Amino acid sequence: MHPDDQKDRIYAEPLESVGDFCFDQRVAQVFPDMIRRSVPGYATVINMIGVLAAEYVQPRSRCYDLGCSLGASSLALQRGITAPGCRIIGVDNSADMLNQARQLLPSEGSKPPIELVCADILELKIRDASLVVLNFTLQFVPPERRLGLLQTIHRGLRPGGILVVSEKISFPDPEQELQQNRMHHAFKRTNGYNDLEISQKRSALEQVLIPETLERHRQRLSEAGFRRTDLWFQCFNFISLIAYR
Repeated sequence: MHPDDQKDRIYAEPLESVGDFCFDQRVAQVFPDMIRRSVPGYATVINMIGVLAAEYVQPRSRCYDLGCSLGASSLALQRGITAPGCRIIGVDNSADMLNQARQLLPSEGSKPPIELVCADILELKIRDASLVVLNFTLQFVPPERRLGLLQTIHRGLRPGGILVVSEKISFPDPEQELQQNRMHHAFKRTNGYNDLEISQKRSALEQVLIPETLERHRQRLSEAGFRRTDLWFQCFNFISLIAYR
């Protein structure tokens, strides 16, 4: 853990009632620790977003980090982009997360610039983009609204542009679903979470984070107009896809 990061102890004590998970100030303060200890392969996904940026970002285009939280993907884009005249727009609907992000992002004048916007990504206009990131964001969007969001992104991408979608997934085979969840919980225990923390956070996320199968993600991306979708990363029940405009 970075010395400046606070340790996640949000669910460490028994709670009388476990409310729905939300990205409030408590979560913003411990988010770097939380996500490193909760999402297998998170650092790899972030680093590879920079690699993809170097390969696919087009000159004088926009890059969107939708559901940007503290801006990790935005920073990876900034490090990776080599094309001239680009802009990065990080969008999140949590003012608490964005307030924390502003303390972590480079000062003004860094290139390409990162603009943080507090907005609902479902109401956002995407335009002139060559790369869009949905990094563990789509899973928090109501399932009936996911196709519309992907269609909006597809319309806003330039030809040759890509969408990176990282998600927790479910599995149609009950035995595989059980095994993958067991491995995810084992990962969390290895990183210092106890069974109470795992159980209470699972309850908090139950109605908020709605995972779907890999096949459903592929099908929906095709319905949204993407010509091809490649699975480039998987660790237990966490995956990342590249969808090509």
